[in-house]
Amino acid sequence: MKQFAYVISFLIPLSMAPALANDSAYSDLDTDHCTSLLPEDTEGGGISLRCKGFKDYAVYFKEGDLRQSILFGPASEAYIADVFESFEPFNNATPKIEWRLGAEGKPVAAILRWFLENIDPVTYEPSPKLKGQVLVVSKVADDNGEGCVVGYVDARANPEPNTLAREVADTMAKDFACGRDIAGYHGIRGPTAAEPTHVFPD
Repeated sequence: MKQFAYVISFLIPLSMAPALANDSAYSDLDTDHCTSLLPEDTEGGGISLRCKGFKDYAVYFKEGDLRQSILFGPASEAYIADVFESFEPFNNATPKIEWRLGAEGKPVAAILRWFLENIDPVTYEPSPKLKGQVLVVSKVADDNGEGCVVGYVDARANPEPNTLAREVADTMAKDFACGRDIAGYHGIRGPTAAEPTHVFPD
């Protein structure tokens, strides 16, 4: 597997992009009622689950070393097994998923808020004052089974982070090439918006 531990932070004038008539739908990620994709005695205690999402679009949830990774839609077996996109600090995502719907109500992107347990450089422990909140915008897996993160919005640093995240979803998700294009921060990136990490299949 090839690994990426970098991200480019940049500003894109998304407000200048053509307005799209995408709508939102919502679902809750309930990891207590999912199907496990790993044996119970998996080494290291990792978790890999297939969960109910929006209509027949599944959500694939992974957790390892107190870090989470989530895929949306009909992902390929290789992506389900090997993709892990998260953040450097310990983290967890909220259960409320916003799905951005394109033509004929088909989901094209998903938005999820993540909490990042940033470390205090003095105590070397997670600090509530340094806790990050990032909206992660993901491409829903398409016909080739590839789904991935397409962008990030610092929810603490931007005045209307949800609006900005929807603009990222509506303008970038459809043509984003997973494993090749690089997901970056959009808008203002503050000090609590930690570095993402990316692992994709070879």
